[in-house]
Amino acid sequence: MKRLTVYLNGITVGTLEQNDSGLLEFRYGAEWLGRLDAVPLSRSLPLQAAAFRGKHARAFFAGILPDEGPRKQVAAILGISERNDFAMLERIGGECAGAVSLLPQGMPFPAAGGTHEIKGAELRGIIAELHRRPLMAGKDGVRLSLAGAQDKLPVVMHGTHIALPLGNTPSTHIIKPEPDLFPGLAANEVFCMTLAKAAGLKVANVEARRIGGKPCLIVERYDRAAGPDGAVARLHQEDFCQALGFPPEKKYQQEGGPLLRDCVSLIRDWSTMPALDIRDFLDGLIFAVLIGNADAHGKNYSFLYRGKSRRLAPFYDLVCTLAWPELSRTPAMKIGQCESIEKITAVHWRKMAAETGLGWPMLRERIAGLGRKTLAILRDGTVHRAVGETATVERIAGIIENRAVSMLV
Repeated sequence: MKRLTVYLNGITVGTLEQNDSGLLEFRYGAEWLGRLDAVPLSRSLPLQAAAFRGKHARAFFAGILPDEGPRKQVAAILGISERNDFAMLERIGGECAGAVSLLPQGMPFPAAGGTHEIKGAELRGIIAELHRRPLMAGKDGVRLSLAGAQDKLPVVMHGTHIALPLGNTPSTHIIKPEPDLFPGLAANEVFCMTLAKAAGLKVANVEARRIGGKPCLIVERYDRAAGPDGAVARLHQEDFCQALGFPPEKKYQQEGGPLLRDCVSLIRDWSTMPALDIRDFLDGLIFAVLIGNADAHGKNYSFLYRGKSRRLAPFYDLVCTLAWPELSRTPAMKIGQCESIEKITAVHWRKMAAETGLGWPMLRERIAGLGRKTLAILRDGTVHRAVGETATVERIAGIIENRAVSMLV
């Protein structure tokens, strides 16, 4: 039997075990269950003394790990099976999304070790190597894990200075180099995220930067908070797939993943301010359709925990996927069962309202309001100038403007 200690902000929460058959088992510790401030790691892992076994434990913990291509590369570098969640968590589960850390049993929890500034040739080399060595897997002392299919690197940033977190030092930002397969992705995402913020949506702060000639997106982590003394603390979070008990390979509806009605029901049940979070979730969904983002799946929505509060997290990974004709037009979560994000009409929105138990007049008003606001911002040109009026930005802005006009007809 192999065992990892699971921590939340450095406090022992429980243990994750793998038996000889490879099945996972998670159990909360008695001390954690006895704390007045104890919170569950996940809605799918409620506070209880009994263990969670197999698929009931896997959804949350596998959801911490990288997806698809990066996961396969990490496994090859570490010499483990890409299907072995436990082995991967054992090797890279030190700095994850939110405030969760996993360490081999008996290993002392590391103290904050400061940072190692990276610049010049070292920074350029790390960025250039990420597509071959995701999350710097295998480097001595590096135990970083983030979900997602894109290469990324958690770092600490102070102004223009970029550093690697050492020991238990929390990262503050994530660098996402632009994949060669999708030229213009960094500009696309920074434009969509900046547009969303201008339209009043709660989004992670982003900026574009070139590192060694490579376009990169730098995202400020919303699951971090600075105290009065400037010290950075981790905030717990979980994505909707984890909260609903879906493993990461089922993040798309057409692969058995969450439906929109599952997400709305989840917010009603789990948010500590459901009315406000349903409103914000709908705005995020409407905006995804406005910008032509067919990839808004269950792992692209999260809850953020602050004490006993559970609120919808700021939006992230907002991209106009219609910019690449070869990508699927099928929405990751279908609206009114529509098969193409280009063919969604008021009929589909009305059907979705009925399926989710939402009022159609309210939804119709929010669609029209956000459409008008987005169109006005685009025509004003402020966002174009803020992110740089490149050919990529102009093309994406044109796609979104045409879609906003059609949604208002």
